[in-house]
Amino acid sequence: MIVNRIFAALASLPRRQMVAALAQSAASTSVLAERFRLSAPAISRHLSVLEHAGLVARERQGQRVLYRLQRHVLLDALARFAHEVDGPLRREPRPPHNPRNAL
Repeated sequence: MIVNRIFAALASLPRRQMVAALAQSAASTSVLAERFRLSAPAISRHLSVLEHAGLVARERQGQRVLYRLQRHVLLDALARFAHEVDGPLRREPRPPHNPRNAL
């Protein structure tokens, strides 16, 4: 399921930081490498995981490749998760069991 891939991709702190950075603006591998002080290959591996999860898309601009956050994919996954936990949290609490009222 794609939601599982999204949350697996977000389990990594560097990837969450990249998602946050890409939420501000598109960026190339070299810009992200400089910003996060990681090697370009490390950034590429992280971006590959994010892309496989559907969280980022690449766009070629001449010689550069820019990565953009697919905001709708992230928000949809978060909304689905919120819906999954919201149902159980919103259930009406059962009244305390009182044996005297049971008769």
